[in-house]
Amino acid sequence: MTAFIAEMVGTALLILLGDGVVANVLLKRSKGFKGDGNSGWIVIAFGWAMAVYIPVYCIHTFSGAHINPAVTLCLALTGKFSWTMVIPYFIAQLIGAIIGAFLVWLTYKKHYDEDNDPEMVLLTFCTMPAIKHYAYNLLTEIIGTFVLDFGILYLAWPPSGVGGLAALPVALLILAIGLSLGGPTGYAINPARDLGPRIMHAILPIRGKRDSGWAYAWVPIVGPFIGAVLAAGAYMLLGH
Repeated sequence: MTAFIAEMVGTALLILLGDGVVANVLLKRSKGFKGDGNSGWIVIAFGWAMAVYIPVYCIHTFSGAHINPAVTLCLALTGKFSWTMVIPYFIAQLIGAIIGAFLVWLTYKKHYDEDNDPEMVLLTFCTMPAIKHYAYNLLTEIIGTFVLDFGILYLAWPPSGVGGLAALPVALLILAIGLSLGGPTGYAINPARDLGPRIMHAILPIRGKRDSGWAYAWVPIVGPFIGAVLAAGAYMLLGH
């Protein structure tokens, strides 16, 4: 139960800080609003890196701080995590992502009440591609998640999970992925990170919102899981 709660809290922190920085940059009248959204990319990438660093550092001793179903799957495939805990972790991570998205909305409620671009509002919750092409969007998510999981398998300490000593290197890994690979899809690289907030976007009473992009929603779910499998396979092929 402790691990379940830790994963839920950790993922909530991830989304609160990660989607929070996106909201800060994209929502009108926020102190971080840049108008075109593009000028805030470095801020968003750095914010997401810190959004990973904080929960990983805080909860690693309780759950291993996966905060990502793709990481959980990869660790299970490589024998570093019990398969009996995979589904409970998935559930905890999704619940945490939903809670985190709600807290972002609550924090920026008055800014969501402004006349914002519906596309920008959606992006404060979940990812959408810059150029919609499902095959290439899927490939981008696979590649990004492969880099994430393969890196974690070597950076994480202790070997059973993403430990406190590895929190900073993993955050830098997230920063590198965002800066180098994030442009095409917004680098979900985490099924819970995308699905939980997308659910909240659909539910919450947000002024002038568009649809929640459900036709695309399968990409940031399927892509990261494929990337996790490939990362685990490459890791084991190297003799681990």
